[in-house]
Amino acid sequence: MSEERIVFLYVTTSSLEEAQKIGRILLERRLCACVNIYNGVQSMYWWQGKLESSQEAIMIVKTREGLVEEAERAIRDNHSYTCPCIAKIPVEIPFKAFEEWLIRETQG
Repeated sequence: MSEERIVFLYVTTSSLEEAQKIGRILLERRLCACVNIYNGVQSMYWWQGKLESSQEAIMIVKTREGLVEEAERAIRDNHSYTCPCIAKIPVEIPFKAFEEWLIRETQG
């Protein structure tokens, strides 16, 4: 089994539908093994000098380090925001069966 590091991508989207669309693209291209989507999140943030508030969906994209660049490109290409939040979170997976499953499912 690969020794490649497992990472999660934290991504915010404008809607549940956008998160589902992006998640399906990532899964179909085998750029991740799983996407968790949390809908109806209230976000408050600064944008272009103004305090904003909106409803968003959050995606947790479970992937491996070697696929991050391609996954990020796919997210940006299909995202409605000009400046989407795409944050890479390194994780330690103590349960080897999960790690093996993730690696296997992202090897196209």
